[in-house]
Amino acid sequence: MIAYRWMTVEQVSQLKEIDRSEHIDLIYEMQQGALSAIQRDHECPNWNDELLSEIEARYVMELQKGGAAVGAFDGDTLVGFGVLAHRFRGQAQDQLQLDLMFVSRNYRRQGIGSRILSDLKEKAKERGARSLYISSTETRSAVSFYMSNGSRITDEVDEELFEKEPMDIHMIQEL
Repeated sequence: MIAYRWMTVEQVSQLKEIDRSEHIDLIYEMQQGALSAIQRDHECPNWNDELLSEIEARYVMELQKGGAAVGAFDGDTLVGFGVLAHRFRGQAQDQLQLDLMFVSRNYRRQGIGSRILSDLKEKAKERGARSLYISSTETRSAVSFYMSNGSRITDEVDEELFEKEPMDIHMIQEL
């Protein structure tokens, strides 16, 4: 049985327990304001040391500055997590960013990601946010997940996040 718990900075070492690998068969690009599908056929590997260090640093920074992280645990093993950023964004300063979200390969399509997203949406509402800003990887699995959970392509792209990850699909989810 999967248990969901709010995570602490001290649990950062558990992030490596996530198997982020996946087969990518399709990605999306934004072209003239619409999604365009592009066929792919490659394997996205699990963490390498550089990427894991970057993700761990983002996790720690967000939690130390007031963000929140929720984890999905199978026993003591972390099988999914999501991080709500600390900083408000958007013209009205009423958006919080979904900064990180991963579910281990063997645990996907079981509702874990939806539950993590739901918990983070509730936390964002408690903090006064009216929407979540999502800078999603361009894979079919990620974009489809967010859209099936009520997200839509945003009309107002956050320039700072776009510069960091220009290939991402930028979405908004009203709370």
